[in-house]
Amino acid sequence: MMPVIAASPDRKVPEPHISKLALFAIRILGRIYLFFWLGIARMVIRNGRPFYEAYQRALAGKSRCILVFRHPNGGEPQILMWFILFILRRKARKEGIKFCKRPLISFVYGYEVAHWGGAIARWIMPAMGAMPVHHSKVDSAGMTRIIKTILNGPYPVGIAPEGQVSYTTESVPRLEQGSVRIGFQAAERLEKKDKNCPVEILPVSIHFRYGSMGRWSLNKLIRKIEKYTGFKNDGEGFTERLRRARDYILEQNEKRYEIIPGKDQSFAERVDVIMEAALNSAERILGIKPKSNELFERMYFIRQTSWDRMVIPDINNLDSLTPLERAIMDLSAGEAWHASRHMELVDFAWYFRIPVPAENAPLYVKIEYAQNLLDFANRTMGGAYSNRVLNVHPKRMLIQTGSIINLSERLPEYKKNKKAAIANAMNDMEKSFLDCINCASEYQI
Repeated sequence: MMPVIAASPDRKVPEPHISKLALFAIRILGRIYLFFWLGIARMVIRNGRPFYEAYQRALAGKSRCILVFRHPNGGEPQILMWFILFILRRKARKEGIKFCKRPLISFVYGYEVAHWGGAIARWIMPAMGAMPVHHSKVDSAGMTRIIKTILNGPYPVGIAPEGQVSYTTESVPRLEQGSVRIGFQAAERLEKKDKNCPVEILPVSIHFRYGSMGRWSLNKLIRKIEKYTGFKNDGEGFTERLRRARDYILEQNEKRYEIIPGKDQSFAERVDVIMEAALNSAERILGIKPKSNELFERMYFIRQTSWDRMVIPDINNLDSLTPLERAIMDLSAGEAWHASRHMELVDFAWYFRIPVPAENAPLYVKIEYAQNLLDFANRTMGGAYSNRVLNVHPKRMLIQTGSIINLSERLPEYKKNKKAAIANAMNDMEKSFLDCINCASEYQI
């Protein structure tokens, strides 16, 4: 049954701050949340010394730190928050590293999270210092707030350089330049005040590893996929079962958009055609023209336009409208919701243009693919990230630290050629994340 969509007033969030009540709530409720989402998984940090030392310098005021983290599953900020608040000091102490104050972190998040995340998210995120920012419209206030927080210190600022959930842990499909641009701007300003206080980027990647229960959960997940697609297990192996379901879901999307695939088109090429059709459909419903031909810019613009019609900016009370005005606004909100269903398909499908894992692939690779295949069905049926099913609990959560990137050392290059300096820093960040993936692949439970 489709939901009844009505326009709602703008949902304001308080200015970011650190609340002792929120810290207390996280200590009490955070463990329960992590248990239901991740079970009894144990956190393991690898190559932790750069993490500890970066925090030690930042908390002592000797540096400013931007913690950039891979964001494939959506729960990385919660995992890192718990680790930093309640585990980091103990782990660092074992390495002989002590902090001069309690470690915290201020995350950056998209404004839309406050809309779909619910009342608890709208309270707890700003109460933990998290800072909202817009993706697709000018947000000078949001950017100023982030840079000011970095400059003032002492707590690191957490940014997902992928810009959103990326759905894959074993590759780095794309990185956005925002974190590096912000870091260079902060380093340039900080240089005028204190040349001996560098701005550093700390790359962190989180990986899940599964035990024997993971295999049972994987089979359960595959059966759920086959229930959606109408198939039965006739004794095929993992790869064939998932390829059959994947191709069926792909064909249903092609029927939806009246696409006739080319005879020799690959799965990825067929997905590209579907994404273009989905973006066109969303833009047609909203009556907008793309500001750019770049896929993600089009997608972000559709997302922002849709939210602005469902949650009306700068209106705190809709009761002042006439019944006719309100009805038109509600109709516009309903259209925006339907347009955003097309956008949500694109949001996921771009990352899903990968082969089905082989029979001998590691268990964590198989589980991630199966979870994503279920999400492919979910997005095809009109779902969004909030409907994404992640029901396979890991046995270990690996927090893998990459190499520190000192942006202040690169300021001469930045002042000479900003574009080249940013590109070089981005290349080093990607290399650091790839190193994290390679190191994590060596971990055995």
